[in-house]
Amino acid sequence: MKEVLLHYLWKFKKFDTFNLKTFIGEEITIVNVGNYLELAGPDFFNAQIVIGDQKWAGNVEIHLKSSDWYVHHHERDPAYENVILHVVWEHDTEIFRKNNTEIPVLELKKYVASQTIADYQSLMTPKSWIFCEKQLKDINEFTLKNWQERLFFERLERKSKPIYELLQQTNNDWEAVLFCLLAKNFGLNTNGETFLKIAQSIPFPIIRKESFEVENLEALLLGNAGLLDLEKEDNYFKDLKFRYFYLLHKYQIEKKTIEPVQFFKHRPDNFPTIRLSQLANLYHNQQNLFSKISTSNSVTAIDEIFEVSASNYWQNHYQFDKESPKKNKKLSKSFIDLIIINTIIPLQFAYAKSQGKEISEDLIQLLNEVAPEKNAIIDKFNSFGIKPKNAFESQSLLQLKNEYCNKSRCLECGIGMELLKKS
Repeated sequence: MKEVLLHYLWKFKKFDTFNLKTFIGEEITIVNVGNYLELAGPDFFNAQIVIGDQKWAGNVEIHLKSSDWYVHHHERDPAYENVILHVVWEHDTEIFRKNNTEIPVLELKKYVASQTIADYQSLMTPKSWIFCEKQLKDINEFTLKNWQERLFFERLERKSKPIYELLQQTNNDWEAVLFCLLAKNFGLNTNGETFLKIAQSIPFPIIRKESFEVENLEALLLGNAGLLDLEKEDNYFKDLKFRYFYLLHKYQIEKKTIEPVQFFKHRPDNFPTIRLSQLANLYHNQQNLFSKISTSNSVTAIDEIFEVSASNYWQNHYQFDKESPKKNKKLSKSFIDLIIINTIIPLQFAYAKSQGKEISEDLIQLLNEVAPEKNAIIDKFNSFGIKPKNAFESQSLLQLKNEYCNKSRCLECGIGMELLKKS
């Protein structure tokens, strides 16, 4: 038995509400269960309850045992002085207010059907992957769609937090924030944090000034990545290294120690040399990138912005001094889709929120045009009959698995609550 189940039972009145009595025998009528705010203080605020012949308005606190009141030290907290009913699964001790009046107690276990508990235990019995995996296909589309939208915006709220942190670090320069976010995205999972530090190590005004010479941008990025530290015979390498130290001196940039970028386990097209060159070319080709991205509302327009390749040298190289067959190393459609999902959508959401604008429908529409991600989590949902048609749906499923299924938050989940309501 968990307290969150009692919250669920009270919130949705999943018990016999017609014959309720306090532990000492006074009749109880629930007019309003109150607001479940999940904040510090009592569990349900502004409830209305008739106890005996007296109508009360106030708060309801819920515990597994009455004695938990003292375990949690509520007797010391003035926020609990307005509790009008103590709802518990098992009553094991009387609870008193500071004025020595006893708080009425409802012992809930007397009024909950055994089948309700059995249904909960069945839902929460460990399965091979998630608790409700065998019932997922039975969820109606209306419930699933509504819950997916909530999940999607929860995920965006979480993704917005590092954006606002970057905004503070860059003195509210949205262009600089975008540069950092794109750098992290270009680094993918393996090099993402390292690429972010590389971007943060170069003041963005310098990126603006040097964007007219792509070799200078490459020199700054590859140099701060430590890829120009060695000595090589390659002429392009020598040119970039000369430019790099010239730029360090010109702008008085202090070279910071950043952990090495990783080549291991990457496909050659994802080598850090290629991705950093593509990032440099993006900023060489596109001026005022933030203003373009923040207002883009179609995948076609975004695809055109990111129509960039690595520099000519990298068309037949993946590393310095090692020539390879010629290949145009432009950003792939799938990579641009990742940029839309992980950078553009969160950035547009955070920027609109900072401006007091509502663009929820626009964001959903944009992601409806993007193919769903392909990963182990999405593959598993596919196997249980939940097949996302676009990135909006796949992003929602990732939020569901990571923040609800993995944390056993079934009674806070729209799907979990619907399954229990059905039973």
